[in-house]
Amino acid sequence: MNFWQTIDRPIIALAPMEDVTDTVLRELLLSLADPGCLHVVMTEFVSTDGLLHKKGRKRIVHRLHVTDSERRLLKEKNVRIVAQIWGNTPENYQKVIREVAETMEFDGIDINMGCPVPKVVRRGCCSGLIGNPSLAKEIILAAKEASSLPVSVKTRIGLKNVATEEWIGQVLETRPAALTIHGRTQKQMSEGLADWGEIAKAARLRDAMEIDLPVLGNGDVLSLTEAREKCTAYGLDGAMIGRGIFGNPWIFTEEQIERTRGEKLDLLWKHTELFDRTWGDTKNFHLLRHYYSIYSKGFPGAAELRAQLMQTESIADVKALLGT
Repeated sequence: MNFWQTIDRPIIALAPMEDVTDTVLRELLLSLADPGCLHVVMTEFVSTDGLLHKKGRKRIVHRLHVTDSERRLLKEKNVRIVAQIWGNTPENYQKVIREVAETMEFDGIDINMGCPVPKVVRRGCCSGLIGNPSLAKEIILAAKEASSLPVSVKTRIGLKNVATEEWIGQVLETRPAALTIHGRTQKQMSEGLADWGEIAKAARLRDAMEIDLPVLGNGDVLSLTEAREKCTAYGLDGAMIGRGIFGNPWIFTEEQIERTRGEKLDLLWKHTELFDRTWGDTKNFHLLRHYYSIYSKGFPGAAELRAQLMQTESIADVKALLGT
C-alpha cells in the first residue's frame, strides 16, 4: 500500500496550495504533463476540525473533491493523489483518516506541518507544531494507526530559527512514509531564498538513522530540470513544485518551448470552462482570478488583458473578452 517506496526517482510532486490546487487545476496540469514527469499530486490542505464540524464541513469538504475526469487522468498518467490535512488533535486525525480511507479514493495522507500563516501557527497547527514536537509525534503516530494508507509529512526547517536536525530528527523517529521539507522557517514565510543545504541535512540525518523513506525538497523550484538537478546536487529522492506553476503551467513536460499567445489563451479558456462545469454556482467565480495571471503574460498586450480579466464577473464576460 505504500506507493512512496515503489514510484520512480526522482519523485516529482505538485505542492498543495489553498484555493489553487483544486481538482480543476490538477486535471488541467495532468492533461498537460508528460508521462513520468509528475508522480504525486496533493489536494488543498483541509482542516481536520473543520471536516468534523457540521457547518464547517460544508465550507471545506469540496477541497477533497476529485472529478471522474481527473481520476481517469491520474490512472492514465500513473500519478498518485494524496489528501493533505491539518490540525492539532490526534483523535480528530484518526476520525478523518478513517473516513478518507473508507469512503474516498486517495492513495495516501499527508500531514501539513509547514503552512506558515500566523493565525494558524498561533493555534498550534501546521508549522506551529514545530514548536511542539511531542504533539507532532503523537499526531503522526495516531494518523498511521488510523488506516493502511501511507502517511507522509510536509514541514519546514524551523519555526523562528533554523532547527533542521533537531526538528527533523523528531519527525523521523515516527517513520512517516515520506518527508517533504520546505527550505524556509515559518518566520520567513515566502521571503528570501529556500535553503536547500538545510534540506540536504535532513536527508543525511535520515541516512544516519538508517530509515528507509524518501525525502523531498520544496522551495523556489521553477522547472522540471531544476527539480531534477536539485535532487542530484543535494542527495534527495524528489522535489515538490508549488509556485512554479504560476510561471509555467506546462512545467511538467520534457520539452520546454515558448508558448504562443493562442496556446496560453486557449488554456485559460479551457480552465474557465472546466471551473464552471465542475463548480457552477457552488464556488465564487472570482477564484478564477487566482489563475488568470498564469496565462496572461509573455505576449504583447498581456498586461492590459490581465487587468481586464481581473474585472470579469462571469464566464460570459471572459468569453466576450477573449472573443471565443
